[in-house]
Amino acid sequence: YLKLEPRDRTRGKYLIKVKNRVRETIQSLPRLGLPRDVEDEVGRDLVRIQEYLQDADRLPPTHGLALFACEGIGLFEAVPLPAVHRSRIAVDATPLVRELASVEDEFGRLLTVVLDRMSARFFVVTAYDAVELSGLRADSTRGKRFHGDQNGPGWGEHTYHNRIREEKQRHYEAIARELFAIDRRQPAQGIVIAAIGTEAGAVEPFLHSYLVERVIGTAKLNPKEASAAVVHATTLAVRERWERASERILVEEMLEGEGSGWAVNGLDQTLRALGRGQVRALLVNADSAEPGFRCAESGRLTRTARECRGEGEPVPVLDVVDDAIEEALRQRIVVNVVYEEEARVSVRGLAALLRFR
Repeated sequence: YLKLEPRDRTRGKYLIKVKNRVRETIQSLPRLGLPRDVEDEVGRDLVRIQEYLQDADRLPPTHGLALFACEGIGLFEAVPLPAVHRSRIAVDATPLVRELASVEDEFGRLLTVVLDRMSARFFVVTAYDAVELSGLRADSTRGKRFHGDQNGPGWGEHTYHNRIREEKQRHYEAIARELFAIDRRQPAQGIVIAAIGTEAGAVEPFLHSYLVERVIGTAKLNPKEASAAVVHATTLAVRERWERASERILVEEMLEGEGSGWAVNGLDQTLRALGRGQVRALLVNADSAEPGFRCAESGRLTRTARECRGEGEPVPVLDVVDDAIEEALRQRIVVNVVYEEEARVSVRGLAALLRFR
């Protein structure tokens, strides 16, 4: 799984990370105890992945990519993804497709409205595309500036500007009603409001309180230039900023919950909680990596082999943090990889909010 956000593409940073991870994985393969011929096949698969990614023209325009390779069965498949939790390489006897399968559910369905004074366009945005719905057209007074005698006697500047203000309010109210109606038909997990100037912020006060709490951000966008592809990219960018802000809130909640026993922080404590099914939300330090083991009978992840005593043979894993992400996805736990710098340093490898103590 490879992150391909704009900062990853700058000066080929993603490729440097891929080369480092491939080298580290090849060096760690002997830990897995694979037969020599299988280890050689895996090494060649990793080289194929690296060579594939060296050609930037092969990269999708999306923010993520999943690659599956297995020389033994002639498999090499690249799947564009709107986002991935973090860049990681896994070696396993079965394809690790849980993140691939969970992308659409985790992203959910967003509503994006792109507006100006005259019109509003509505889009349903999913992980993979944006589909436009029916739009709105406002009744509008012609002209941008007041001109005397515009509409005959009694038409003063004060009246003119009041009329403009009322038209705007009616337009914003109509947008709010339409958003509510669309959401009633099929609820959205988030709402994005986009406009050229200040209109994006001006609409929010007219929204039903039920919708206000689901506004994840605003953006600058001209409705006349808003193609489905542009709206999709803009919505992804807003959602990314919202996720970074959400990370800080979750880390603060985790730090507060440590003292009361409703959160754990650290690899060992979090892996134990994950094995017991206690975890409600998993927090992952984006820079964390640690070799470890999986207990053959219980399936529990541990940092050391001796922790598997009584739970079957310890089976080595390349990175217990990456396997914890996979295990959390298996348990349908919310996974949050923390990239925001201040929040990230507070997570000691892994942390978790608990569903029970």
